Amino acid sequence: MSGVKMLSEFITETQDDFPFATGELTRLLNDIVIASKIVNREVNKAGLADILGATTQENIQGETQQKLDVFADEQFIAALKNGGEACGIASEEVDEYLSFDSPRSQNGKYIVAFDPLDGSSNIDVNVSIGTIFSIYRRVSEVGTLATEADYLQKGDHQVAAGYVIYGSSTMLVYTTGNGVNGFTLDPTIGEFCLSHPNLTIPKTGKIYSINEGNLAYCSAAVNNYINYCKEIDASTNRPYSARYIGSMVADLHRNMIKGGIFIYPETTNAPKGKLRLQYECNPMAFLMEQAGGIASTGRKRIMEVEPTELHQRVPTIMGSKEMVEKLLSFYK
Repeated sequence: MSGVKMLSEFITETQDDFPFATGELTRLLNDIVIASKIVNREVNKAGLADILGATTQENIQGETQQKLDVFADEQFIAALKNGGEACGIASEEVDEYLSFDSPRSQNGKYIVAFDPLDGSSNIDVNVSIGTIFSIYRRVSEVGTLATEADYLQKGDHQVAAGYVIYGSSTMLVYTTGNGVNGFTLDPTIGEFCLSHPNLTIPKTGKIYSINEGNLAYCSAAVNNYINYCKEIDASTNRPYSARYIGSMVADLHRNMIKGGIFIYPETTNAPKGKLRLQYECNPMAFLMEQAGGIASTGRKRIMEVEPTELHQRVPTIMGSKEMVEKLLSFYK
């Protein structure tokens, strides 16, 4: 293990990089790590345990909840509630925000917004899925119950964000506003180890990710850009390759490593977009910008969008700087 830096060590050593560093954010991140390890264990044995398939319930989005969705949600809520550093959470799987009422939690200085299991429709077919999380410093008075204002902050106010991808290997990628670092879980010791220090997204790439089945409902700008991606032009390495997994974490992780663009725009049947601002788009936008990429709705930075409701949706364009800028030029 000589020369290997574990996530717990890295978080402690970089604690001074955190705004208002007092150790609480360090412990909060460790709570998230613990929950992610438990979820990873269940994901890895999903084919052997009675945890595959759908429940009879729907979430606030009207989507049928998968058994692993519910399990993951319960694990993250329990870890954050028991940890005491968070005064409340907002989850994709819960209709309303949940403010913890224990005295210790009410003294917590942070709230966490998360998607416990992104891409859960892919669970049954063994495709990579993930967890997305976002951490904000509360704006309500410490020592009281968290209020709606704590959960409706712009992405620019995030103090940390990240994702865990459960794939051929399990990785945790996060930022506290001082660059992006990736850690791979070593199953032999049960620890995340630094594997991708100072992660940056290439300025351009050859991959575009979009559900092309929806192109008929997309704007002229998006259609014109996809046509551009398919044109033959050796000087710009076109045509590009289409790669769409249907799991935001998996698509963006691949593009983060190899370069590319992820597009989930507004459509005529979803004019506000499909992906949720607070626990999908804002944390991924924070990571993308810290890695040197761009995250936009097509008209403004995602992290500048003023949230008005917990489960708000926004159009989403993220990825390599030059590729996103090219698509934005079609909007103009």
